[in-house]
Amino acid sequence: MNIAYPYTIDRRGRTASAPHDEHVRDMIEQVLFTAPGERANRPTFGSGVMELVFAPNNETLAAALQLSVQAALQQWLGDWIEVGAVEIANEDSRLLVDVSYTLRQSRQQRVVRLEREI
Repeated sequence: MNIAYPYTIDRRGRTASAPHDEHVRDMIEQVLFTAPGERANRPTFGSGVMELVFAPNNETLAAALQLSVQAALQQWLGDWIEVGAVEIANEDSRLLVDVSYTLRQSRQQRVVRLEREI
């Protein structure tokens, strides 16, 4: 069962589920926007992307951040996706992350844009 994120209860009073594609997208969001150490039982889970939003915006930081995000996605979701490209941008008060990936189960390519207010 693919649990919906954020966690909700469906109209039958059960844990809401999500289609596989949507569930994978939700897992990508969780990996990207969870800080390492935030989850008690998985202290290394996450990418740390939110910790660097106030760091100086330069090419070196962008390259390092892209590599760390790709590594985190590969580590935590490598069984579900093949990570293609990751692009990160900081616009005004928003952090934008574009991830292209291929679903291992169906071999379909996807691109997702995730954003957070900072």
